[in-house]
Amino acid sequence: MLNDSKQQTPEGRAALYPVILRIAAKVAIVSRCAPGIDARGLHRTNLAALRDALARVACEGCVCLSDGFPVAGLRHEQRAVIGGDAKSAAIAAASVLAKETRDRYMRRADAAHPGWEFAQHVGYSTPEHRDAIERLGVSPLHRMSFQSTAYQQLALG
Repeated sequence: MLNDSKQQTPEGRAALYPVILRIAAKVAIVSRCAPGIDARGLHRTNLAALRDALARVACEGCVCLSDGFPVAGLRHEQRAVIGGDAKSAAIAAASVLAKETRDRYMRRADAAHPGWEFAQHVGYSTPEHRDAIERLGVSPLHRMSFQSTAYQQLALG
C-alpha cells in the first residue's frame, strides 16, 4: 500500500520502488553531497533539490505539490500540503522513491567505506553509527554540520 515512506517497511519500500517507476508519468531523483549540504544548510539544500526535481517533472498547466513547504523559484503553480505524504499519492510516491534511493546508496557506500556499517543504519544516528564514528572518525560521506545532541559528544573531524 502506498503511503509515507516512514510508514513502510524496508521490504515494502523496495517492492513499491519499481512499481512507482513503472506507473509514474515522470520521475526525477535529485541528490546532494555532504559538503554542499554543509555549505548551504540542510533545509535550504533540501528545498533547492525539491525545486530541481519538481522543475524536471512539471508540465505546462500542472500544480506542483510539496510536503509542507512552499518552494521558491518554481515557475509552476504549487501547493504546499502539510502532511502531504499521507494526503497525496504523488507526494507519498516521491517519499518512497527518495527513501529507497537513499537506502540503496547507503548500501553501496557500505562497500566503499567499510567499518561505518552504512548498510545497517542507512545514515541514521544509531548507537552503532556513533560508535563507528568514535572508532574511525568521520567518512567523506558524513555531514560536518549535522547538529544532534547524540553527535555533540563526539569529536568530529
